[in-house]
Amino acid sequence: MLLYADILHYSMHFIFIVLIAYYYDKNKWKKAYLVLLSTMVIDLDHLFANPIFDPQRCSVGFHYLHSYPAIIIYIILLIIIKKHWQRLFIIGLLFHIFTDWINCLLM
Repeated sequence: MLLYADILHYSMHFIFIVLIAYYYDKNKWKKAYLVLLSTMVIDLDHLFANPIFDPQRCSVGFHYLHSYPAIIIYIILLIIIKKHWQRLFIIGLLFHIFTDWINCLLM
């Protein structure tokens, strides 16, 4: 089960976002993919945890940028921000959280 969860998790982080990028902007899907890929920056909050990586720990609700207050801020920003690429970045953050949440459910 763990291998299946890992494959699904990393596929959602790196492969599924290609579909989101293409759907979001068919003409500039490569740029959209890079914007979505850049949302992996929120995983820097793992550096403040001890241990930095724990395969049995759920990121959602534990790390600062994966916390529930942060998620609320991302949702508010999604409502407020209207600029094309900034909005895609926020969508990417929320999809990143969703991906991590799915991983938590499979643990």
